[in-house]
Amino acid sequence: MSVISSPPRTVSPFNAEAFEQFLSTRQEPAWVSDLRSRSFEAYRELLVTELDPEEWKRIDTRAFRPEKFAIRDGSTAQGGSSEAAGFATLLADRAEFAGVVSHVDGACTRSTLSESLATKGVLFGNLSDLVRTHGDVLKPHLMTKAIKPEADRFAAWHGAFWTGGTVLYVPRNVEITEPLYSLIGLAAEGAADFSHTLIILEEGASATLLEETSSASATTAGLHVGAVELLLAPRSNLRYVQLQNWNEKTWHFGHQGGRVERDASLQWTVAGLGAKLAHIHQEVYLDGKGASAQVNGVTFATDKQLISYYTQQTHNAPNTTSDLLYKDVVRDKARCVWRGMIKVAKDAQKTDGYQRNDGLLMSDTCRVDAIPGLEIEADDVRCTHGATAGQVDEEQLFYGMCRGLTRSEAMHMIVTGFFQRVYDRIPVEIVRETLGQAVERKLGIRE
Repeated sequence: MSVISSPPRTVSPFNAEAFEQFLSTRQEPAWVSDLRSRSFEAYRELLVTELDPEEWKRIDTRAFRPEKFAIRDGSTAQGGSSEAAGFATLLADRAEFAGVVSHVDGACTRSTLSESLATKGVLFGNLSDLVRTHGDVLKPHLMTKAIKPEADRFAAWHGAFWTGGTVLYVPRNVEITEPLYSLIGLAAEGAADFSHTLIILEEGASATLLEETSSASATTAGLHVGAVELLLAPRSNLRYVQLQNWNEKTWHFGHQGGRVERDASLQWTVAGLGAKLAHIHQEVYLDGKGASAQVNGVTFATDKQLISYYTQQTHNAPNTTSDLLYKDVVRDKARCVWRGMIKVAKDAQKTDGYQRNDGLLMSDTCRVDAIPGLEIEADDVRCTHGATAGQVDEEQLFYGMCRGLTRSEAMHMIVTGFFQRVYDRIPVEIVRETLGQAVERKLGIRE
């Protein structure tokens, strides 16, 4: 267990000289350049500030060397689609999508949207392009509400160097019935991706976005320092899924935040499958009366992977509901860390908050750390939390094998049953099927 008491040293390509050179190539509106400059100043200050020990003390980043990674020139991005870049995607070929946006090594390689949605005013495309063409729509939202650069050094690092990303904007009362798809990919050796996902739903709007991260090769080292912002106006409805499927040589750091206004509903599903080390800081804010959020998590860590989450459900208004359920399976020498918190403001009476994390250990050398928490200032609430961790029951394996199953088939049945409660909460069929197949690959049942 290691507490980060001193940060990695700033070295090229992320020093002041490199930042100025990077900024000069962007050709962005002044408000974007100003945001980047403020973020870089915050980054320099936060590099000499200790990270929050409550969040980071169980995460050992001593082997992390940021100087080994570099932002690639956008002109070097490979191909025009995920297939051209050679990605083994989980979702890309499984359904028809109303729109597709792909990024490889930080550069947009594909952006499509159905004409019927475009005529309704829907925006779905590359952030780098849309800040130039629709800055009036994005400026009030980009890193001002859900994610702020001064949060910590990783948020500031991202705010200074973001390289593009996916934007979804849905106007008032527009309902998108077909899912949209976003791919974030790493292909080149030592490539750094700083992509940003920004979803803005106006009042009464609804949409589903399925997002996936993937590596083109199992052997290339990569870095992802990302951010996700989910902004829901009153009475809007969003389903957002992110499947993290990097190779096991990729470092993954992300700030993710959702803000849910009056009577709006957010269903947020995350899956942690890949990465050498992954740490996600995930926050959801219930800002309006009647707002609700359901947060689902599925994690399967093997070999020496470390997958970590810091989650926070913040109730700022009365009659709000949050429901978080994470399920973790670990094997070999892998480790999963979850630190959860429900916060209830003084005026947020009639809050209903729930959080739970369950861990299933498949070996004697793996580990799960699950720490729930409550901070409640209101006096008329219902807030509950729980966490469990335990080994696979050998008697259950024996029972399955006595009925003709191999040991791996019996293990698959146990793991699938363990995850089933989360699967049942996901209404998008292709996501349920994809998660099931990903589990089979982790277990060695499917190539």
